[in-house]
Amino acid sequence: MEPVYIAVLILWLFLFIYAIAGSIDFGTGFWAMYYQRKANEEAETIANNYLSPAWKVTNVFLVLLVVSFVGFFPGAAPTLGTLMIVPFCLVLLLLTIRSAFMVYAYSTEKYSRLLTLVSGISGLLIPAILVSILPAAIGGFFAYAGEQQYILINRLFSSPTFYTHVAFGLVTELFLSSLFLSDYAREGGHLKTYRTYRKNAIFLGPLTLVFAVATIFTLIPEARWMFNNFLDLWWLYTLSLFAFAIGYSALWWPSKKAGRGQSRVAFLLIVLQFGIASIAYGAALMPYFLYPDLTVFDAFTNEVMFQSLLVGYIIGMAILIPAFVWFWRLFLKDKSYLTGEGD
Repeated sequence: MEPVYIAVLILWLFLFIYAIAGSIDFGTGFWAMYYQRKANEEAETIANNYLSPAWKVTNVFLVLLVVSFVGFFPGAAPTLGTLMIVPFCLVLLLLTIRSAFMVYAYSTEKYSRLLTLVSGISGLLIPAILVSILPAAIGGFFAYAGEQQYILINRLFSSPTFYTHVAFGLVTELFLSSLFLSDYAREGGHLKTYRTYRKNAIFLGPLTLVFAVATIFTLIPEARWMFNNFLDLWWLYTLSLFAFAIGYSALWWPSKKAGRGQSRVAFLLIVLQFGIASIAYGAALMPYFLYPDLTVFDAFTNEVMFQSLLVGYIIGMAILIPAFVWFWRLFLKDKSYLTGEGD
């Protein structure tokens, strides 16, 4: 495999992990806010139990994503900086506010409700802002005046593909987080809350599929070239749809713990489905970062830097992976934490 595609694969891996972890994290913040307003204390508590330690880990992958992008593709920084400067500044501002509340609000009951509100609202805004970058990169939304680049904001905000991408990102976030929290509640023996989140997942699953299809077809007027690439990758989307169908059906499979629904099987298969679909989306976009002006070949770093970064990431992952496994066992598998007996 060419070095440039190895770099793309590493970048995709960090992006995919952050997308899944971020969806669960931000979606959980929304559900905590929602069930606080609904006075469903157990559902709110389950969400907050996960949210309390997990938000720190999620931000690690955001840092890895940004560092790997700048390191492997420094030539993309000037052009994509124009595209991402405003959304990334907004995201960083929201993350700073959210993180500040996460750190300090747990120390006093006085600010717990405000914490939940901030976490819930930012949990919707941050993914929406990040996903809005994708349609802007497919072409047709940039103008040039000499060496200056400008985003055609009016055209972007009037484009159907912009809104289908944002809607898909939001629905996906809530779907994945409800699937995860249903399994999280079941693992801790909170069967009433399990059924609550399972019901959310059952409702959101078809909506996710509808917006996924809408996202593809609204590309036709803006990025016909990318839609044609999707047609060439029909087998990947067929495989993705197959994984979705099995994963969604697992919500009705018999279960010894919960009576109905294999939430863990459903979650893992849906994550697999999103992985396949994201590979297809990325393959359809290749070799462009920004169509038609910037390709991965134009932005790629030199061979020496690539090899140094590759060694660095291998060593870094060798250190981080055991830490993540330990984190998983401590907060996501430990019965005393899941059931609240360790409080």
